[in-house]
Formats: sequence, C-alpha cells, structure tokens
Amino acid sequence: MNDSNYILTVENLCKYFSSGRGKNKLVVKAVDDISFNVRHAETFGLVGESGCGKTTTGRTIIRLYDPTSGNINFNGRDIGGEMTKELRKYITDNIAMIFQDPIDSLNPRMTVEEILGEGLKVRGITDKKEINERVIETLLKVGLTEEHATRYPHEFSGGQRQRIGIARVIIIKPKLIIADEPVSALDVSIQAQVLNLLNDLKEELGLTILFIAHDLSVVKYFSDRIGVMYSGKLVEVAKGEDLYKKPLHPYTRALLSAIPEPNPITERTRKRIEYDPVKDHDYSNEKPSMVEVEPEHFVYCSKSELEKYKKIVQETI
Repeated sequence: MNDSNYILTVENLCKYFSSGRGKNKLVVKAVDDISFNVRHAETFGLVGESGCGKTTTGRTIIRLYDPTSGNINFNGRDIGGEMTKELRKYITDNIAMIFQDPIDSLNPRMTVEEILGEGLKVRGITDKKEINERVIETLLKVGLTEEHATRYPHEFSGGQRQRIGIARVIIIKPKLIIADEPVSALDVSIQAQVLNLLNDLKEELGLTILFIAHDLSVVKYFSDRIGVMYSGKLVEVAKGEDLYKKPLHPYTRALLSAIPEPNPITERTRKRIEYDPVKDHDYSNEKPSMVEVEPEHFVYCSKSELEKYKKIVQETI
C-alpha cells in the first residue's frame, strides 16, 4: 500500500477500551489492527454498521483517543506518539472533524461569528475586521448569508447547522477533514444538499476527506475509495466502482444487499444476504490477513479464501 501521494497512513492501528479489574476486567477491541492509506485530495469512505469501530478510528486519528498501539503518519510526520503541546497544535492546525450531530457540536451561547472566529483566534488571528471578513466569506461558501453571522445555533434548521459545522472546519483551511456521519441526522432531501456542498468544496479547495458512514449508498456517491469495517476489523478496501461491481468479502456483499431498491415490486421479493462469520469462515487452520486480490482491491481473508476471491475477480473481468 506504499505510495508517496498518501497524506495519511494508518498501520496496525488498535484502540482497546477496558472496564473493571482483575477477573471482572472486560476489554473491548473497538479498533483491532487495521491499516489503510488516504491520498491527497481524495475522499476515502469508511463504512460499516453501528459499533464496528469506524467512529473510534476517526477519533483516534485526530487524537481525541490515544491509540493502544500502531502507527498514524500524517503528511510525513508521526502523530500517533506521546501527545505534546507542539503535536497537539500540529494536529489541530492540519486536521479537523465534522461531527454527526450539528446541534451538540455547536456552542448554544455563541453566535455563528463567534463559533467560526474561535478557530481563527486560536491560530493567532486577532484583527476583528479580518475575522469578520473571513467569517462572511466562509458563510457564503457554504450557502449561508452575511446576516446569519449574528444568529445563534438554535435559530437554524438541522441542515443549516451542519453547514455551520462545515464552515467552522473549512475556515481554518485544514489539510484533512474527518467527516463522522455528517448527514445521518438529517432528512434525506437535506442529505443530498450537504453532500453536494461537501463535493463542491472538495473540488474548489482541494480537500482530503475521511468520510465515515453506515449507509453504503451515500458512501458510493461520495467516495473515491472505500474501506469496509466489521467488528473492529477492516475487511475490504477497494475503489468505489470495484467494491460495488465485484464485492468479495461476504460481509460487504451482505451490506450491499441491504441497500433498498427504488422499485417496490422487486424490493418486496429480492433476497438479502446474511453474514455469519462462524459459517462463512473457517480460520481454525489458516489465519486471515489483508491481501491484495487485484490492484488496489484488498480483502481480509485466508489463503484458501484468496483463491476463491481471485476466481470471482477473473469471472467479472
């Protein structure tokens, strides 16, 4: 997976949570030995059901959580080690996060101008005129108006609040944006508007985005490459079109079969695929690992499964 164009490299990342002591100690492997890369100006989608570890992955990369083990390399620098004041500043200057719930992530006691201007002040910009100009410029970019700057978060709709959340991120001009389920709390009609906005901003500003979601149909629309997570593991990574045309891992196929069809007749009768790791895999003799089945298409599998997947790839060429 080595490529000089990668801005983010995650290697063997683990994040475990523990509770209790002694015999009652419980360890939850939220993220368990995953590796992937993200290229400059690329959107990398990270998808999976709730609880699979995708949000924990994003929060560990931006260091809201400390990694249990593994390496995180951003723009040629190790950011997974001991947290220092200088490293924290480097991360906050270069990586930003769009959160799932726009109302919980915005301070209700601050105006929009204060919310957006806060990031500029942290970076040493104190001139009120410059802050005001940057705030208005950014609001216009996300489809809001100059008048919105003096309002409070509760005066906006859900879609408008998420636009404010996006504005708060892009005003500091980060090199990487981690978008954690940015549209899942919004109505379907508003989801499309926010996704189109993110797409336009990506093209205009040359953004690199790690896009976290559970909806494969949304990820398909928005991502260049997609990583599929299951129970803390990354089970498949491929270009968006390859993942949908020839999904290899049984969990990926199960996820794709769950996407509703617009035709109500075929939707009622079509068969969904169920994933059962105990039935679908036998790892008693062969241990699985992440293997490249074809260029840029990686699957977590055993040696015998690899041969089966290679046949599937050949049949779909």
